[in-house]
Amino acid sequence: MAKKPAKPVAGQCSLGADCRIVILHGKEAFIRAEMTAQLRGALAQAFGAIDSLTFEGASAAAADVLDECRSFGLIAAHKLVIVDDADDLVKGDDIRPLFERYAQSPSEGSTLVLRTDTWKAGRLDKLVEAVGVIIECKPPDERRAVEWTIARARDTHACAIDQDAASLLVRRVGADLGKIDSELGKLSAAAGAGIPQAPAPKGPATAGTNAPAPCRITADSVEYFVGPSRDEQVWGIQSTLLSAGPEESLQHLRNVLDVSRQPAQLVLYALMDISRKLHGASRAMRAGARPDDLAGPLKLWGESKFAIPNAAKRLEPARALQLFRTCVEADRRSKSGLGEVERTLERLVVQFSRAVAAPR
Repeated sequence: MAKKPAKPVAGQCSLGADCRIVILHGKEAFIRAEMTAQLRGALAQAFGAIDSLTFEGASAAAADVLDECRSFGLIAAHKLVIVDDADDLVKGDDIRPLFERYAQSPSEGSTLVLRTDTWKAGRLDKLVEAVGVIIECKPPDERRAVEWTIARARDTHACAIDQDAASLLVRRVGADLGKIDSELGKLSAAAGAGIPQAPAPKGPATAGTNAPAPCRITADSVEYFVGPSRDEQVWGIQSTLLSAGPEESLQHLRNVLDVSRQPAQLVLYALMDISRKLHGASRAMRAGARPDDLAGPLKLWGESKFAIPNAAKRLEPARALQLFRTCVEADRRSKSGLGEVERTLERLVVQFSRAVAAPR
């Protein structure tokens, strides 16, 4: 028979079998689901079989939820009672006190999980912290999303992913962990995770081996299997400016504005970003810096680690500074309602292409 978990000490409960109430709030639904699965596993390990029931906050009655928490299961030793969109249920002034009274003396035979996008803190939070835990499930920033992607690929999908590949994946799907995990499943399958290799030639060290093939996700794989997002099409104009002439660059600009229907202000920001990096790279390389030294300070990744230093070699610092100042002035004028921003972008694109392609 499973040992009954110790009663939690107020304020010291972590997500585990000793929690009687758990609040999972935040916009990242994937984290909420992962936390729920972690809790379910901890409860099953502590109590054996558990009953799991889910209510919808918008339609559930508080009395039904709390009665379910207080009643004994017919077969299982413990209940996991989940309320989705819990803020719709608990936010009422006449309902919240019911949950506050329950939190003061929750049932030892059940764990109540309140899951919601938004959560209004109040007296209930302090009561919950005495018998459970409150976890904010918010989307990570890009850096943390890349770190999570690398760890998730390794730990869940049994596949390594290169740093630049993880960065590219996050740029393409955003910091949405659910989408990232889905794409990792596809990419790891394409990379051959767990697929046995052909038997190696038999010898003293390899006789009879049939180990899984090494699995590695590269930036090329992400480029091939994961389509670019609409936002990335905007940033893709940077690559075109560095490698193509004015005509092709103008075609890319019109495609972004007319087909992808991206705001001109976002394109202008992309031009300011690349002009800033070109100026920094040009000055640094004239001062003796090597191309490899630029990636960190200028935050270059993927193709830009090579394309921007190569372009900076052909661009004098004074000319690069002039481009940057022109972009800043164009941004100021557009925000002040002066001039036509699309015409301004066309002139900037032509200036960029000519400046980068011009001989030193």
